[in-house]
Amino acid sequence: MADVARRADVSIKTVSRVVNDEPGVRPQTASKVRAIIEELGFHRHEGASMLRKGRSTSIGLIVEDLGNPWYSQLAASMEREARSRNHFLISTSAEGSPEREAELVDALVARRVEGLVVVPASSDASEAIRSAAEEMPVVCVDRPLAGLVADTVLSDNEGGVRSAVEHLVAHRHRRIGFLGDDEVIWTAQRRQAAFLASYDLLGLPGEPLTRLGPYADGEVAALLDRWGQGRDGITAVITSNNRVTMQVIAAQRVCGLDLVVVGYDDFELADFLEPPVTCVHQDPASLGERAIQQLFARLDGELGDPRTHVIPTRLIVRGSARRRPASRRA
Repeated sequence: MADVARRADVSIKTVSRVVNDEPGVRPQTASKVRAIIEELGFHRHEGASMLRKGRSTSIGLIVEDLGNPWYSQLAASMEREARSRNHFLISTSAEGSPEREAELVDALVARRVEGLVVVPASSDASEAIRSAAEEMPVVCVDRPLAGLVADTVLSDNEGGVRSAVEHLVAHRHRRIGFLGDDEVIWTAQRRQAAFLASYDLLGLPGEPLTRLGPYADGEVAALLDRWGQGRDGITAVITSNNRVTMQVIAAQRVCGLDLVVVGYDDFELADFLEPPVTCVHQDPASLGERAIQQLFARLDGELGDPRTHVIPTRLIVRGSARRRPASRRA
């Protein structure tokens, strides 16, 4: 900018006004400055411009674990959507810790992000998130936050679990177990509740067998072994997410049971296992895109009460769910 000012024999402020299309420069002078800008190949520094205006053109994302493929897909879809609006995404992991989540919120606010998308680490909003929501739009994904007035994007947990139970029943499974993730996680609680409601609605026999984590070493194998014993043993199990699905698949090898597994969350190798694993697909890409779209709607001036968007799920049927229940010996 100093080189342009020297060549045009004007002040740096005048060049700045021309570059930023500000008033106060005579048309003849402005034309002269633009000609020299073109000649020198000068480009405005967008980052510096935004800092002067007090805007960072960035969005913050806090998830549980970016190493988990589900969260990676969520972040990737959000990054694409943000980039299409000339924003960049700062992605971070809270590692399931409410304390770390609060630290990350404070750090992102300090970096002047324009909005936050959060997969909450707990069911209650921290002071850090409540404070951030007073300054900028906040959107919760996958789980709501009690005590926070914010938009939320969820999967159809009830519909997804119901489709899994109905499909197994259609293939003559009458004794079905449910294993969920950590009991403090909202989605684990909701999916367990959906399983119990479906079990009751379909009139399945006996007391439903369910368990939420966390699980000690060897506990999943011992649990499946106990649930699978006798004529009334389970013939199938539904899991609440991809982490628990992996635990069940590993545990079956230990206890020697041949249970049908239907997992909540599709995963990359589901087609390559024997048999391939049927999964409820909840589409993390659609969740991420909708979250960013809602965030930008607020940035663009949308008013009104918080909105909750529910994204449909679909059952991906593979070989595992088509198997009939094996006969049991007492």
